[in-house]
Formats: sequence, C-alpha cells, structure tokens
Amino acid sequence: MAVNLEFENKLWEMADKLRGNIQPSDYKSVILGLIFLKYISDSFEDKYNELVAEGEGFEEDRDAYLADNVFFVPPSARWEFIKKNAKQVTIGQIIDDAMIAIERENRNLRGVLPKNYARPELDKTKLGELIDLFSFNLGSKESKAQDILGRVYEYFLGKFGSSEGEFYTPPSIVKLLVGMIEPYKGRVYDPCCGSGGMFVQSQRFVEEHQGRKDDIHIFGQEYTATTWRLCKMNLAIRGIDGNLGERDADTFGNDLHKNLRADFVLANPPFNVSDYTLIQDDARWKYGIPPKNNANYAWIEHIISKLSPKGVAGFVMANGSMSTATKAEAEIRKNIIESNLVDCIVTMPPNLFYNVTIPVCLWFISKKRDDRKDKILFIDARKMGYMVTRRHRELTDEEIHQIYDTYHNWRDGKEEYEDVQGLCKSANIEEVRENDYILTPGRYVGIEESEDNGEPFNDKMTRLTGELTEMFEESHQLEEEIKERLGAIGYGF
Repeated sequence: MAVNLEFENKLWEMADKLRGNIQPSDYKSVILGLIFLKYISDSFEDKYNELVAEGEGFEEDRDAYLADNVFFVPPSARWEFIKKNAKQVTIGQIIDDAMIAIERENRNLRGVLPKNYARPELDKTKLGELIDLFSFNLGSKESKAQDILGRVYEYFLGKFGSSEGEFYTPPSIVKLLVGMIEPYKGRVYDPCCGSGGMFVQSQRFVEEHQGRKDDIHIFGQEYTATTWRLCKMNLAIRGIDGNLGERDADTFGNDLHKNLRADFVLANPPFNVSDYTLIQDDARWKYGIPPKNNANYAWIEHIISKLSPKGVAGFVMANGSMSTATKAEAEIRKNIIESNLVDCIVTMPPNLFYNVTIPVCLWFISKKRDDRKDKILFIDARKMGYMVTRRHRELTDEEIHQIYDTYHNWRDGKEEYEDVQGLCKSANIEEVRENDYILTPGRYVGIEESEDNGEPFNDKMTRLTGELTEMFEESHQLEEEIKERLGAIGYGF
C-alpha cells in the first residue's frame, strides 16, 4: 500500500515526540486521533475552497458537504484552528473539545472518538510539536482511496507489540477478494471487520463501476473495543452508514447479527485461534462441530451460515485449512465440499502481510453453483508479486486482474478460460475425493512448464557440473582460511 503516501517515514518521528510521559502502547491512540482530525479537516478544506470559488455562499452550509459525501467539520475542530493553538498550554483541552464537537455532528460517532488529550501525563509541549509535524495532506485522492487509519494502527501494533492482534488486511488481498466476488448491490458482512478495510474497498468498487454507495448495506462485528471504535471512525469519514452493533462483541459467543443473511461476506479472520467460545449445540455447526483448539473451521462454518440463498463469500485462511487432517476439520471440509459450496481456492505468495509471515490462501464459497456443482477452480498464485521492501510483498494490479479474470471466465463459462499448468485447474469433484478432499491448488495445477532454451542435455550437464566443481573448490578454500585464522588465535582444530 502507498502509506508511503507521504508520511509513513514520519510516523516514527511522531512517536518519538511522545517518548517519556506515556507508554509506547498508547502512542497509536494519540496519533490516530490526530490523523482522524487531520483527515476530515483536509477533505473539508478541499470542499470548502471549492464552494468559496463558486461564490454562492454555501461554504458553511452542512448540506453542501453532505451532498458530496464530505464530513462537515465545525470551526473549533478544523486543523487550521488546532494548529494555530498548538503552542497553547490548553491544546489538550482544545483537541478534546474538537472531538466532542465532531461527535455532535455525527450521531454514529457518539462515544467513539478519543477525548483524553487534556490528561496531565500527556506533555502539552510535545503534543504541540507533534501537531506541527502534520504537514501532509490526508484528504488527497490517494489517501481517500486507502484505509489510512487501519494502516497507521497496524504500523504501531507492529512497532510496539499489542495483544490486540494483527487485523489489517493488505490492499492486494482486499482488492482481490472484492474483485472476485463483485459486491455491486446488497448486504455486505464482515464478522471480524477490524478497521473496516473490506467495507472501504467494497464502496470504492461500487463507485468505480458506476454504482451508488447506497446500493450496498454494511454489517460488521469486531471483538476488540479499540478496533471497533477505529472502524466506526473509518466509516464515518467516508460517509458509510454501517451497522457494527452497539459495541464490540465476540462473534462466536455473542453474534450481533443473528438473523442476517448476507449477499456477500468478506473476511480476514484471525488465524489459528486456540481459545474461543465454542457453543456445542450451535446451529452454525451444520457440517460438524469444529475443534476447540483451532477456530479456523468455526469461522468457515459461521461465514457459510450467514450467506443468503444466492450468497457468495471470499475470505482469508491460513494454508493449513486446505489440508488439515485433524478428524473434526477433515470431516467438516469433506461435508462442505460434498454440499457443493466450495467454488475456488487461491494460494497466495508469502510476505503479503505487514506484521505476520504466515502463508495464506483465499477461500471462495458460493450458494449458487448449479451450473458448476461438480467443479472447483484451483489457482496457484504463490509466484506472483514483487518485494516492496525486504519483508513486504505486494501484487501488481495486472496480477490481481489476471487472478480474478481467470475466476470470472471459469465461473461464467466463457471460452477464454483454459487450464494453465502451474497456474489454474478446473478439477472435478471425483479428483478432489481421490485426493482425500485436500484443497491445496498445487496438487491440481501441477508444476509450471519451464522454457527449453535449446541447450543440449549433455552440454547443460557439463556446464552445471563445471560450475558446481568451482563452487566446491571455493568452499574448500574458505574452509582452510577459516581454520587458519582460528588457529592463529589459539582455536585450531
């Protein structure tokens, strides 16, 4: 993601300003609140200047902003006012008052925004210096297109550690999930919604395809209070009216949307949770009772239970979910496959997540598979992507399009679809049965054919053995040199 927009390299500098008075784990809440204020202020200011230029006198008319899906910011909460007072000893109270004023403007934010900037332990001189560091524009089109709040939050979780877990789904994966299931119109549900990145991308998808954001209705649930509030903030700044329940809650122990049947489910559940609320006789366990020590299949069954008769789901899972031989999980997987629900499985390349390295796959479940009920599409995308940094990989837009075009062509029965060795295979159900219901794409797509460069086999072997001989000789020389140096300091052997 481009949270190298202009400012990721400044986040550490910002955190450094707060060192001393408060715990590092609190840095994110201080900075996130300011980023929220800056974001809505920048968007407001862009629209404000536009209205001033039109000369109709509507620059303080709330409806003029609402019509353009821009958050109206009261004068006492505008960044210009906050920055002007950054050196005042009362700056903490000024920010708290700004948050209160914004909550008055938006009923969905009541009780959600942080209002603890006036607390004595937060050094007001450092707070003022922190405000001065916000020179970048968060209201730009590039910023609006991305889940800025979620990415910044994840940055601090990664830097300072947290029991809140890693919830931020990388844009590559979100774009692919949304592009695959195409949530144009209907109810979109995320049972572990984190910062709301799935919702943000769904809204963008609808708008990019000439739809209206009101065509989708958002439902979500989040276990962690801080993250639930963050999601509320994220939806509010984009004018998305979502139902996240009255507060944070455990999806398994307290389902806030019991009667919901969604047209689309998008999710990135926490991987391999070993302790969760397992209600034994729950109606959600239609395909088998999931094991107590791993929630992966509980999430899968929960997601299926939320689908409408024509519903489609796309979600992230740890790779182990495709092949686990644990009795309970293997039985559930078999029952789901035999119930004609699994549409497509995609294995992803490593290092896509910012703070975890666990390899992942994407599951696609569909209730409307009558025309392809004996088939499952397998896609192996493990070789795709490029390393943005030494630790983080992203897919290109072309690769994302290649994956979901492959799926759509197969799903829609188009002539353009064909099996490609090493990339994709439409496997029949009998083949899956023969593989003990294992869903790992590598078992089906095969190994990509390597290009023959025309070099005769004997010549190639002569060349390769020659290169290997040189490597062995170099290795032997290095070994002798190491022994000699160790011997010179009394550690010979």
